[in-house]
Amino acid sequence: MPESIPDALVKRRQQVQDLCVQIAAVLADSTGDAADQQKRITEASKKHNLYGLSQPLEFGGLDAGPLEVVVVHETLASHNLCHIGGLFGPQPGVLAGVQEPLKSQYLEPMLAGQKRGAFAFTEPDNVTRKTWASIEGDHLVINGQKSYVTGGAAADYINALVEIDGQGPAMVLIDMGTPGIDIIRTFGSIDGSHHASMTFKDVTVPRSHVIGEAGRGLPRAMHQIGDTRLVFAAQSVGLMQWVIERTTEHLEAPHRSGEPLGSKEGVRLRYADMRIKAYAARSMLYRTARLAETGENVINEVIACKVFCTETIGEIVDMAIQLHGGVALRNGHPLEELYRRVRAWRLAEGASDILRLNLVRGKLDLQKGRI
Repeated sequence: MPESIPDALVKRRQQVQDLCVQIAAVLADSTGDAADQQKRITEASKKHNLYGLSQPLEFGGLDAGPLEVVVVHETLASHNLCHIGGLFGPQPGVLAGVQEPLKSQYLEPMLAGQKRGAFAFTEPDNVTRKTWASIEGDHLVINGQKSYVTGGAAADYINALVEIDGQGPAMVLIDMGTPGIDIIRTFGSIDGSHHASMTFKDVTVPRSHVIGEAGRGLPRAMHQIGDTRLVFAAQSVGLMQWVIERTTEHLEAPHRSGEPLGSKEGVRLRYADMRIKAYAARSMLYRTARLAETGENVINEVIACKVFCTETIGEIVDMAIQLHGGVALRNGHPLEELYRRVRAWRLAEGASDILRLNLVRGKLDLQKGRI
C-alpha cells in the first residue's frame, strides 16, 4: 500500500502536493490568458523537478520508474489537477531508443518541444484490411486508414502501426506533409480531447522510418499503451480520493431536512461502497506498480488494474452526483465535468471488455498473469 513506499517517494509526494498548491493559485489568477497560465505551470513543474518525469536520462529527464510515476499521477489527481496541460514534457513513446536518422530528426526535436507527434493505432471497424505497406527498393508505400489519431490534426508526424508485406507489423514514422495523406475528419470527444481520422493513398516513406525492428511493431506499440494504462489507473485512484473528500464535506454539511445528509442510513450505505471500492482500487494500483518496478512482465496485471480503476472511478463519480443531487448536473459543476472526462477512460487504450478478453487469453492460452 502507499503507506509503505520508500522515504524518497514520500518526499516526492509532498513535493507534488506543494506544486498542486501553486497550480491552484495560478488557475485562480484571472489576470493572464490560458497560454500564460500554462507557461507558469510549466515553470513551476520544472522548479519542482517534475517536468521531465518520463523523459530519458540522456536528454535530461528523470526516466522515473513505475512506482514514482504512480505516486506523482495519483497525487496530482487527488487535487483534480491530473488533466492540466504543461505539467510534463513530451515523452519518447514508441521512439524510445531509436537510432539515426530518427533520433536527431524526430526524437530530439520532439523532446525539445520543436516537433509534435501522434500515435496512429486504430482502424475503423468496417475496414477489411489493416493499414499495410509494400516494399519498393529503399522505400515503403503505405495504404490504409487510421480512425482515432489523438492530436493527429496538429501533429508534425505520426507513429503508425503498419503491416509490412512479408515482414509483419511495424511502427513506421510518417511525416504529415507526405503526399497521399488525407485527413478526412476531425472531431472532439466527451473528455475534451481532439482526434483525426485519416487515409493513406500510396504514401511513400524511407525504410529508415521503420521504428525498431520490422515484425515487432505490436510489442513496441503495446509497451507504450501499457504505460499509459497504468497512468490512467493512477489518475483514477487519485480522483477517487478527491471525489470522496468532496462528498464527505457535502454529507457533513447542514441539509434542508434539518440534519446532515450523512445521518441517513441509505446515504451511509452508498458512501461506504465508495470508500470500499476506492480502497480496493488503491491496493491494486500499488501492488501492480511494485510488480512493474521489479521489471516483471505485468501486462495482465496492468490490464486488470486499468479496467477496475477506470470503471470504479466512474461508479464513484456517478454515486457522488446522486448524493449531491441536481446541482451536480449543472454545466460547469466539477462533478459534471469529471463525469464526462472519466467516462472516456473506459475506452481509451483498450475498451474494458476487449481488455477482459485479453486478460483471459493471457491466462488460459499463454499461462501468464496472476491473481
